[in-house]
Amino acid sequence: MRTFNVIVEKDPDTGLFVGSVPGWPGAHSQGASFEELEKNLREVIAMLLEDGDPKLESEFVGLQTIQVA
Repeated sequence: MRTFNVIVEKDPDTGLFVGSVPGWPGAHSQGASFEELEKNLREVIAMLLEDGDPKLESEFVGLQTIQVA
C-alpha cells in the first residue's frame, strides 16, 4: 500500500473538486464530491504506477498560513 499527499482545490467555474499529487506530472483528477475525487485519483495513480515508481519533480513539504497587513 502506497501513500501520497494530494492537494485539493475547488474550481470556481465548474464547482468541481480538483486534486493533484504535488511534483508528479499527470497525477491529477477531478470530481463532484470528495468521494468521487478520491475514487478518480486512486484510478489515475494506480494506472500511473503500472509504469513503475514515480519520478517526482518536487517533494511536498507542507502548508503555511501567512498574514499580511
